[in-house]
Amino acid sequence: MKYNLIVRPEAEQDIEEAFGWYEDRISGLGQEFLRSIDAAFAQLSRSPGTYPAIYRNIRRVLIRRFPFGVFYFISEEKIIVLAVLHARRDPRLWEKQKRPAEA
Repeated sequence: MKYNLIVRPEAEQDIEEAFGWYEDRISGLGQEFLRSIDAAFAQLSRSPGTYPAIYRNIRRVLIRRFPFGVFYFISEEKIIVLAVLHARRDPRLWEKQKRPAEA
């Protein structure tokens, strides 16, 4: 089955903030972070049900090399990315983000 990956604006903001933080530390590290995110999104698109549900139907895939997790849920033929959070942040932050009526 082919899934459509939808990244919510809040998750895009998470990614942009992390990119900026890494890029400020070491030039090029932000780009490496983005490549890791892209690889995780590609994995999700291939087999979204592989990753564990951590709360009800919310699943998480961990990012290689970086201490981040992508929080998402599957709705019909869509993968909705709610948040991309650092492992030290409260993982329930995605609970505060309302799901759209149709995503």
